[in-house]
Amino acid sequence: MTFDTHLAEYAGRPVFEYRSAQALAAQRAWAERHPGGRRELTDPLPLLAALRTPSSFTWRLSDPEGWESQEGEPVQRYYERFCAEVPPESVEALVIGSHGERIDVSEPELVRRALVEAAPRWAGLRSLFYADLTYHEADVSWLLLGDVSAIPNAFPRLERLGLRGTSELSLPVERHASLRSLTLEGGGLPADLARDVLASDYPALEHLELWLGVEDYGGTTAPDDLAPLLEGRVHTGIRSLGLRNAEDTDTWVRALADSAVLERLEVLDLSMGTLTDAGAETLLGTPAFRGLRRLDLHRHFMTAETERRLIEALTAAGVETDTSDRLHADGDGLYPSVTE
Repeated sequence: MTFDTHLAEYAGRPVFEYRSAQALAAQRAWAERHPGGRRELTDPLPLLAALRTPSSFTWRLSDPEGWESQEGEPVQRYYERFCAEVPPESVEALVIGSHGERIDVSEPELVRRALVEAAPRWAGLRSLFYADLTYHEADVSWLLLGDVSAIPNAFPRLERLGLRGTSELSLPVERHASLRSLTLEGGGLPADLARDVLASDYPALEHLELWLGVEDYGGTTAPDDLAPLLEGRVHTGIRSLGLRNAEDTDTWVRALADSAVLERLEVLDLSMGTLTDAGAETLLGTPAFRGLRRLDLHRHFMTAETERRLIEALTAAGVETDTSDRLHADGDGLYPSVTE
């Protein structure tokens, strides 16, 4: 799997990409100079319709082709145009996308700074996804976001935060009182980043989703690094836990089987990883897994017979279980869904 499409929905709302009048004019001027260019024009009518009920959408801010920066303008100018056209008090959810390869890969601090500077105007923001880029724009391993703690710190009322690109990500947040959901997507989760998450004080946190990935792309997090979480000593309000995209899902299943946190969970997501029959036997042999409301195992390496037994046992216990997308190990062995 790769990130081949942008988010179409986020925070329970459809995602709508904002284009300013300046960018639309630049597109039209380009189309007039290039035969067939009119096929690539952005239709302004959907924007006019979206502006009637702006809080019904998650607004996407991105400029991968440079239409918003024709004169070399900084990212801040694009965000200022958005604030002038979309009432800032109506913006409850944002997705930040690509702003061109140079900025995304070489100077990610430019987007981070623009977002933080605009934060006082978006006082009602509750949900934010940062760095929603596809592989056409940049491989996830190229997204070297650095220290992004300024983002949650700038939005004290933020309840949902998603970040893509964990290779060189750090998140040393001392405390955030409102955050209920945190998702870190990438091809490898560094142990230092995992420790950042566990060291932060998130008293409202209910959902934590970590994409563990592979060591070749920074995935050095092991069960010992998450011991404070697994032992139930930190983030005690979590009821939904994702340990996704793991290079050795069976190891994580064994760690969870002996954990205190499992008794508290309602939802467990071990999808996109490398679950085999060995891990499935641990799931079958540990009664606490049957106390879950939902268990997501999609994209796995179980055999058909083991998958059947597992579904039968969990369904009988009332656990909603997803075991879709069964794969077979090939010459490359087992591998998680997202790496590079």
